[in-house]
Amino acid sequence: QVQLVESGGGLVQAGESLRLSCAASSTTSSVNVIGWYRQAPGNQRELVATFASGGSTVYANSVKGRFTVSRDNAKNTMYLQMNSLKPEDTAVYYCKANRLTAWGSTEYFWGQGTQVTVSS
Repeated sequence: QVQLVESGGGLVQAGESLRLSCAASSTTSSVNVIGWYRQAPGNQRELVATFASGGSTVYANSVKGRFTVSRDNAKNTMYLQMNSLKPEDTAVYYCKANRLTAWGSTEYFWGQGTQVTVSS
């Protein structure tokens, strides 16, 4: 059983900041938080920020310089610091995690989502 619990969403004005958290837990093998995605009404889910190989991070062009992803491996928790928020950042934000199965394949999991609304 894998559980991803997101928190930190809310309603803010343009220019303000929010910090999202995603805490991961598993009753079996370890699960790894790997990135943040978002989905606005009528749009497909899109990448916001993710950890790449070697510990580097990848950001969507629209959030570069404003958002920062980080994680605390000891707590298996990932964060998304969002600064200088814009109305176009309004969306449901989801965290994504993966886990290796006993057969060597990779499973992916999604959090329940947290709403971020930015007013102009």
